[in-house]
Amino acid sequence: MRRTGLLIALAAILLGATAPLLAHHAFSAEFDQAKPIKLTGQITKLEWTNPHAWLLIDVKGPDGKVVPWRLEMGAPNALLRSGWSREDITPGVTVTVSGFLARAGGTIGNAFQVRLPDGRDLFAASSVKDAAAK
Repeated sequence: MRRTGLLIALAAILLGATAPLLAHHAFSAEFDQAKPIKLTGQITKLEWTNPHAWLLIDVKGPDGKVVPWRLEMGAPNALLRSGWSREDITPGVTVTVSGFLARAGGTIGNAFQVRLPDGRDLFAASSVKDAAAK
């Protein structure tokens, strides 16, 4: 009887630990690779959060109004391994982001590459397949 209770408790712990992994989405579930975007704007914030970092930029629209965009990127650890540093991405810096629009539309996208003012391109650790071909 004690053994059964222990096994049930262990199974519950393992199930609880894997639940966040099951909630993770595929690129194609939220973003449309057929709708590439290229945005130039000023960084307002970089959220170094798991499982995805988010780059927030203000982009001037055709009418001159500032439009805030949220761009999903890879995990912070993947960004650091790709050459990112907190010093490069600070509020007020103007960047050009290449990526893909969210299927729901609006001002949300998935960043593939971020070009810094000094001309360096940083890979955004995106999960998109074959983005270099776009």
